[in-house]
Amino acid sequence: MVENKRPQKYLNYIDGRWVPAKSGRTFVDSNPANKKEIIGLFPDSGFEDVERAALAAERAYPSWRLVPAPKRAEIILKAGLLLQERKEELARIMTREMGKVLRETRGDVQEAVDMAFYIAGEGRRLFGQTTPSELRNKFAMSVRMPVGICGLITPWNFPVAIPSWKIFPALICGNTVIFKPAEDTPLCGLKMVEILEEAGIPKGVVNLIQGGPDAGEAIVHHPKIRLISFTGSCEVGRLVAEHCGKTLKRCSLEMGGKNAQIVMNDADLDLALEGAVWGAFGTTGQRCTATSRIFVHEKIFSGFRKQFIARSRRIKIGNGLKTGAEMGPLINGVQRERVHDYVEIGKKEGAKLEIGGRFARGKELARGFFYEPTIFTDVDCEMQIAQEEIFGPVTCLIPFKRFEDAIQKVNGVPYGLSSSLYSRDVNFAMKAIRDIEAGITYINGPTIGAEVHLPFGGVKNTGNGHREAGVTAIDIFSEWKSVFVDYSGKLQKAQIDAD
Repeated sequence: MVENKRPQKYLNYIDGRWVPAKSGRTFVDSNPANKKEIIGLFPDSGFEDVERAALAAERAYPSWRLVPAPKRAEIILKAGLLLQERKEELARIMTREMGKVLRETRGDVQEAVDMAFYIAGEGRRLFGQTTPSELRNKFAMSVRMPVGICGLITPWNFPVAIPSWKIFPALICGNTVIFKPAEDTPLCGLKMVEILEEAGIPKGVVNLIQGGPDAGEAIVHHPKIRLISFTGSCEVGRLVAEHCGKTLKRCSLEMGGKNAQIVMNDADLDLALEGAVWGAFGTTGQRCTATSRIFVHEKIFSGFRKQFIARSRRIKIGNGLKTGAEMGPLINGVQRERVHDYVEIGKKEGAKLEIGGRFARGKELARGFFYEPTIFTDVDCEMQIAQEEIFGPVTCLIPFKRFEDAIQKVNGVPYGLSSSLYSRDVNFAMKAIRDIEAGITYINGPTIGAEVHLPFGGVKNTGNGHREAGVTAIDIFSEWKSVFVDYSGKLQKAQIDAD
């Protein structure tokens, strides 16, 4: 029997139907661990496709917003149960599509399960406030209202978890959705929408648009779309914010990080080493929360450096579907070249390359976009490699003398997403929580590992002030309305002195 090697063609999902791009164009999705393996062909969408999706979302909005929130929650809960049931299947698809190892892709799906369960609970909450009126026989309260059509643009590194952070809160608030997954992980996005369809989402409420920059730009610029939630690079995020500012659209941005771990000389060193390796090289360093700077007290720097390098050398690189693989490939050739360019910059700046700094070698590794774990020492905090997000398995090991010096260096970058302190001293812990400029601080844990019931996001160039996950996720996807009920039977004038 001859195997049919023609790649499968996939479709957009608009108004409850699976349809091709209007132009008929497609793009190729391939496996970063084996670039010859084609996962499928996906619609290369543009403005016409977004227009169709926007019209569908507009038609669906009036009825969807009137579905009681507890009933909307039932659909989200069912989606969570389906995600849970298909966790292994989705994890394997994700590993093939974006490369990270199976234990991590299982965790990615679990995060979406957790988010579904958490947000479904908000269907019986969505709390407003009641408050006393300043006038007699008058009742005052605030309630949440939906925004309208939401454009959700998600990245490839967490292709199930991050869509769940956006789609589920948007739906529970009564909004309709146009969802564009990253073009490196279109199949994961499609599977999310298939699950929502099976869970009973009405037609037009969720629409899937596949494609690249043209599709994303069409979503951002479409006049019917009232809100943009974007996770990605600072460069693109600024363009999104610029347009949303001009058109007064709601805009939520979650962008880069240059995250740091501080290791005090009183720390549990084995624990700090384990956290440093996981934070720097988990997901091949392709997390916005990855540990790209490690500040170690000078009294323990030499020993920590030796152990960190030794442990990092033992990381097993390989196809994430294979047993024992600890680190998979980078997402594509362009990203691998970008990472390598930063390594070359670091060497030219005078930093010492301790290990790595090259494409991973080996017959199987040559098939994909693998890169060795890379560690720099002799790093000045003003160097590019210590200031700019690399988004790969590259980290800088930097000594410090005083705790206050470490805090100052941690804060001396344009980003402020995640941070970490390893110490047994509660005084250092409390000062780190107070003084580090970041949206997230871990004590005796790595810079990665967010939980869905807490706010996720950062300060400075990391975002524009909004947070994803937790109850704060509801804030961007809902409008506040103040309500006054006067049952006095006469005109009462607020803030007007009585005659």
